Amino acid sequence: MTSVTPDVDRASLRRAFLASLSGTSLEWYDFAAYSVAAATVFGHQFFPAGDPLVSTMAAFSTYAVGYLSRPLGGFVFGRLGDVLGRKRVLVTTLLLTGIATFLIGVLPTHAAIGGAAAVLLVLLRFAQGVGIGGEWGGAVLLSSEFGDPKKRGFWASAAQVGPPAGNLLANGVLAVLALLLTEAQFDSWGWRVAFLLSAVLVAFGLWIRLKLEETPVFKRIAESGERPSAPISEVFRHEWRALLAAIFVRVCPDVLYALFTVFVLTYMKQELGMTRSQGLTAVMIGSAGQLILMPAFGALSDRMNRRLLYLVATVAAAVWPFVFFPLVSGRSFGLLLVGVVGALVIHAALYGPQAALITEQFSERLRYTGSSLAYTLAGVIGGAIAPLLFTSLLAGFGSWLALALYVVVTAVVSIVGLALAREARDEAQVVVS
Repeated sequence: MTSVTPDVDRASLRRAFLASLSGTSLEWYDFAAYSVAAATVFGHQFFPAGDPLVSTMAAFSTYAVGYLSRPLGGFVFGRLGDVLGRKRVLVTTLLLTGIATFLIGVLPTHAAIGGAAAVLLVLLRFAQGVGIGGEWGGAVLLSSEFGDPKKRGFWASAAQVGPPAGNLLANGVLAVLALLLTEAQFDSWGWRVAFLLSAVLVAFGLWIRLKLEETPVFKRIAESGERPSAPISEVFRHEWRALLAAIFVRVCPDVLYALFTVFVLTYMKQELGMTRSQGLTAVMIGSAGQLILMPAFGALSDRMNRRLLYLVATVAAAVWPFVFFPLVSGRSFGLLLVGVVGALVIHAALYGPQAALITEQFSERLRYTGSSLAYTLAGVIGGAIAPLLFTSLLAGFGSWLALALYVVVTAVVSIVGLALAREARDEAQVVVS
């Protein structure tokens, strides 16, 4: 097909970029807020038991539910996104995630309604996961399908900026709450504020999304009568190689991010005797840099071979743990900062171009379904289990070398995905007035 640059006004492009960013920011805002609440509050508030460790483990089990329910969201909303349209589905996913997050903030505890509190928390976490599972694929398409396909790397990176933006927002809110409230106040009601404030992100996202028209790509598909009737089965039958490639390329970045934003906090405290605040500071500085670096690397991938850039960054991800762990063995905050920021720069080089790399593996008419399935299934085998595997490997082998080798294995998986992946084709995009 002949490539045609879409005649979309800059205001629509900016709205699409913000609409994409707001949804994924809400997802990762919830991710960070829920992590803190599960570790500090949910155990005794919703799962009281004689052993504090048991109640904390039960609280973390609800965290896992949010990951395990994502593939359901990918199946349901991915299909609807290719059949009904990007915009309508994205309004639904944003509402589902946002309402569930807000309701957690007003949920009665075990002391008020007994075991029903735990059941409701698990159900709300499940609903969050379903909404998030259908969010990413559509958020990527919302921004990229309004833009020039030759600049897909930059426009699709809007959804990728969500993780650092959401983490920074959540940690900022939690830092203010910690400054203003006593520990007893935070335990009693302060933790709810972080969840209730998610309503601001939801309102902003809805305001932007409801003003948008459907993407030019979906308009063309709908008018030509090419909408699929069974997109999930079509992906598994006809685009299985693209699905495998898209799943595999996501694994290494997910594991790398889990190591250097989640597990690193445990490692530096338990193995190095450093404070949690030092680790959080390093992660927040690295996350702030990613706000700029992810769109920058996305744009760079538009100017060079996208798979080559991804390959170089994947090799760097495999090497970096062998640099990081000896670097921080001296317990210097300065070297810790260098190590974490360096890792997040490498992650930005992977995550920035990733959305474009994944979406362009699939044909336009199956793109929402394929991208959503790849995102959610890779999340289960990558980021969801990574912290647990890191903990088990460190306990079993007693050395950071096992952790580094695990990252190498995931890098090999992603390189296999790159070998399976195809180069982007020029695609016609026209605006239907």
